[in-house]
This record gives sequence, C-alpha cells and structure tokens, in this order.
Amino acid sequence: MRRAALLLAASLAAGAAIAQPIAFDAAERARILSHGPWPMAWSPDPSNRVSGRPAAVALGERLFFDTRLSGNGLVSCAGCHRPKQHWSDGHARAIGHAEADRNTPTIANLRHSRWFGWDGAADNLWAQSLRPLLDPREMSFSIAALARLVRSEPAFDCRYRAAFGRSVPADDEQVALDAAKALAAFQETIVTGRTSFDDFRDALARGDATAMARYPAAAQRGLKLFVGRAQCSVCHGGPLFTNGEFAEIGVGHFVRPGVVDPGRHDGIRKLKASPYNLLGRWNDDRSRGTATGTRHVAAEHRNFGEFKVPGLRNVAETAPYMHDGSVATLREAVRHYSELDPDRVHSDGGTLLKPLKLADAEIDDLVAFLRTLTEPPAPFARRELTEPRCD
Repeated sequence: MRRAALLLAASLAAGAAIAQPIAFDAAERARILSHGPWPMAWSPDPSNRVSGRPAAVALGERLFFDTRLSGNGLVSCAGCHRPKQHWSDGHARAIGHAEADRNTPTIANLRHSRWFGWDGAADNLWAQSLRPLLDPREMSFSIAALARLVRSEPAFDCRYRAAFGRSVPADDEQVALDAAKALAAFQETIVTGRTSFDDFRDALARGDATAMARYPAAAQRGLKLFVGRAQCSVCHGGPLFTNGEFAEIGVGHFVRPGVVDPGRHDGIRKLKASPYNLLGRWNDDRSRGTATGTRHVAAEHRNFGEFKVPGLRNVAETAPYMHDGSVATLREAVRHYSELDPDRVHSDGGTLLKPLKLADAEIDDLVAFLRTLTEPPAPFARRELTEPRCD
C-alpha cells in the first residue's frame, strides 16, 4: 500500500511539473500574442474587381492547373506550386522551361501580402500572377497566346463570362489581365490552417494553464528564444510570422559565377517601370488608395541584396530555404543565424545582424518551435468544376 501511495505521489508530481508552462515576461507575452489570432480577417482586394467572387475563383483554379498556359504545353502554375508540397516544389530553384535563379516560395497566405516575389517587383497579386506566364524560363507564354486560349477554350470562355459579366473582349491585354485577376482570386483562397502554436497562443491570451501545458516544453523554450534573446520576431512578426518587408541576411548574391542577383534594389526598379503596378490603369481601385506604398518607395543602396522576409507558417514543410534554395534543412537555417558572419551583411549605416551563438540544445528548441507552425496534414481537394450555364 505504501509503495502504491509513493508511486501515485510521484506520478502526481510529474504531472504537476509537466503542467507548469515556461514563464514569459510581459514583453515576451505581448510578442507572442501579436502572432495571432489566426486566421486573420480578410476583405476583397480593391485593386481586383473579381476578388472574392466564386466564379472568378473557379476560373482561376482552372487556369492554375492547366498546362496549356505554357509555351510547350507541359508547364502549369501548379507544376511549381504543388498542393501536396504546401504550394512549393522542393527544388532549390524553380524549374519551368529552364532553371530559374530563385527558389519557389509557397503561395499560401498571399492574400495578406503587400509586396510579391523575392524582390518585391510586384505590388499586387494579379501582376505577380502574370509575370511567370511571360517569363521565358518559367512558362514562356505570351499575352496574345493567353488571350487566344481563353477565347478558344469553351470552358474558359464560359467561365470568363460568369466571372466578369461580359463576353471575352477583343483586347488581348485586357483578357490577359483579367485571367491574371482570376488566378489571383483563386490564390487568395489558399490559406494555411491552425496549428498547435495557435492553440497555445490563444490559451496564453485567456490564461488557460491546462491548455498551455499541452504545448511541448521544447517548443515553449524555442518560442521564448524566438520572441526574446534571438529577436527573430523583429522580422518574423505578426500572425503571418513576417513583416512583409526585405532584409539582407548574409546569403550569397551570386546566381552563378559572374552573375549577381541584386534583389530588392532591382525589384523596385522593375516595380516602378511595370505598366501593371497599382499606379497604372489596370488597378480597379479608382481611388488609388492601394498605391500609396508604390508611389513612395525608392531604391537605395542598402536595398542591394535584400530579399523578402518569408512567412514561417508551414516552414518545416517548405525546404529548401532562402531566396536561392541554398539551405537544405530547417536546422541549417537556424544555424545560419547562429553562426552568421557579420562581414557578409552590409548595413549602410543601419544595425547589423549579430550571430546568435546558440548552443546545440537551443537550436533544437528553436526548430521544435518552428515545427509547431505547421498545420495538420489536410490534402488539397480540387473544387467540383461544374460548368456554369452559358447561353
């Protein structure tokens, strides 16, 4: 009996120890709460008149998975942005008609972005959706070919009329931009699900210690590092785990010997020159209230070699990492910041990134935390693509 009582007491003590969440100070707690709630509220994109329309989503989905939107008839948007691979492709660099210079980022949660692409060369999702169609190394298509396909394919013609409320126009550029806006409407529906971190964050907000105790201790330690000493949340902040801006983090700029990727510096130049930016006539927001950032952004020397700070939701499932796919694993990505060479990071008068100098156990904890940003497996299901009535 005494032995049973001792075993029961030991079991209760162990349970009490497990149930004790790691202590976070007020600043850490505030940063943790700033990473939610999830999912975020959303409203239609005012620059895209068919944003949120089911008929446009259906047309965009058709276009997204169709290989005929490529010069050789073999490449689709879904060829690089694969649903089963969390809308990325697992390659170091994107492969379409040829290998590109940059890694394929996931398109999940794009609906909340301000800039698009690793260099931010687009300020809206529909312009970004058109860019790979026209890139010779990606889909190698053309505006004329896209318009011709929409007109000639009955399913596209019918769905176009359902989405836009009119017949397909004679203007090729108008048809191409409308197709891009339908593609954007579809991509806006791709949103990651809730994670064990979100459950912990919400439990912390309501002071539910029992629910908080379900979150692994290693992940809690990693989270404390993330919002505390490691200062990861300075760039990877908010519910998306990104500030949506650009940073230079000491990753090499060379695409290949003698060829440099200037990153954001060139992206701003391309953005300003694009006829499809939010200052142009294709923006459906007549007030141009969506164009404020584009109007004022200007390339500076410090932008050279900067690349977009990616969101971290599902990050454990989207390797390899960095803009050039040069980092193979999540652990190596964390180690990059731990062993960062400050001499490789130009600051142009700003604050340099500092090497974190993490112990191996701390790296393990940060990786454990990052893995909790992954949603439970849920295979993507294509919508029932029944044809609308077209008379």
